Amino acid sequence: MFNSIIILGPTASGKTEISIKLAKILKTEIVNADCLQIYKHLNIGTAKATIKEQDGIKHHLLDFVEPDCEFSVSEYKNMAMPIILNLINQNKIPIIVGGTGFYVQSLLTNYEYGNSVKDENLRAELNKLAQEKGNKEVYNYLVKIDPESAKNIHENDLKRVIRAIEIFKLTGTKKSELNNTMQNSMQTPLNPLIIVINRDRDELYERINKRVDIMIENGLVNEVEQLVKKFNLTKNNQSMQAIGYKEILDYLNHELTLNEAIEKIKISTRHYAKRQITWFKNQTNGIWINLTKTSTDDALKQIISLLNENK
Repeated sequence: MFNSIIILGPTASGKTEISIKLAKILKTEIVNADCLQIYKHLNIGTAKATIKEQDGIKHHLLDFVEPDCEFSVSEYKNMAMPIILNLINQNKIPIIVGGTGFYVQSLLTNYEYGNSVKDENLRAELNKLAQEKGNKEVYNYLVKIDPESAKNIHENDLKRVIRAIEIFKLTGTKKSELNNTMQNSMQTPLNPLIIVINRDRDELYERINKRVDIMIENGLVNEVEQLVKKFNLTKNNQSMQAIGYKEILDYLNHELTLNEAIEKIKISTRHYAKRQITWFKNQTNGIWINLTKTSTDDALKQIISLLNENK
């Protein structure tokens, strides 16, 4: 019997709308599993559901971390699991929603790699190497020790590249091998129905492009400008490494024109969506629902039917 629901999906797929409508039907609550929507004041660029869009449904772990703070996967798990188990104890079926695979993975596996001892000296050494010889040099080292992880990390995403190297150095285990435990290590109290919301690629990319245009119209540039001013943020801050925010920072720093920044956001978001889909295919045994071919109402009926079949 399923005691929880996990709704995954690439950015702009429509998982937020599905999750809220499903929560209304089941009279339950939502637990956010998006690593950007945890941040306060990052609203437009993260497509965070507004109070009106939340439609009275309680959302946990949404909009609670200050933008100048870092937040780890292990911290997420330590906060999310008690909330989820409390809902289950109330005979509610918690709905966990997001596109951050590591957050979901942390709930379904007992491996606490997020708590691995950090090696600040190693980080400093690798950052220095990147400064002196370029990000490519550090990335090439990751390719040598963990080529599988390297495939899923862009060479310019220096923080994640360094973290993957650090995990290997500290644990002796490749980060990709840790990732592969998801399907085989569901040893937590959760027995989730996993739903992956998707769309045909052309429609998904069109929705991404349109969403970016709407973000700009709704004031993304001003949002980033105010965040930088209020919190003295730079691209070194975890929150500002997000797609949409780092490109607008480049625009504000006169490194890109606004049109170049917008186009870069669209391209990066499409690439990110592609990586998300690949991850969901490889790391979950979810039921896939294509909203290009299925209406939202029919998708909800399908999910409810799956729940009822497993009572």
